[in-house]
Amino acid sequence: MPEFAQATTLERLHSKLDGVVSLILVAKLDGVIVGYKVGYQLTAETFYSWLGGVIPEYRKQGIATQLLSYQEQWVLNAGYKQIKVKSMNRFPDMLKLLIANSYEIVGLEDSVSGSEGKIVFSKSVVVKA
Repeated sequence: MPEFAQATTLERLHSKLDGVVSLILVAKLDGVIVGYKVGYQLTAETFYSWLGGVIPEYRKQGIATQLLSYQEQWVLNAGYKQIKVKSMNRFPDMLKLLIANSYEIVGLEDSVSGSEGKIVFSKSVVVKA
């Protein structure tokens, strides 16, 4: 994804995902990878949606929404109670997607080494009676 300043290397993936429950989703159209979503267990009750995106020329087709919905259903089925995710003001489409899907802003995270601060979102995935 062109927006990500830091390329996601195999080593970076291993550093976050080795030894923890994780989920990697890939969206394909006509055999071409057009999007992905990666997350992992933070605690027994919380799943963290870490990375995700859709290639620019494939955006506005509902791909990110489908990835988000699949991840939420998987998280619910796995027994977690909430999903956390962080984003930034420079990703307005992601902010809109999260808000439209009932994610709530629960905090702000200060910038690290001069980068932009992050907005912390959370969503309960507990089945309501």
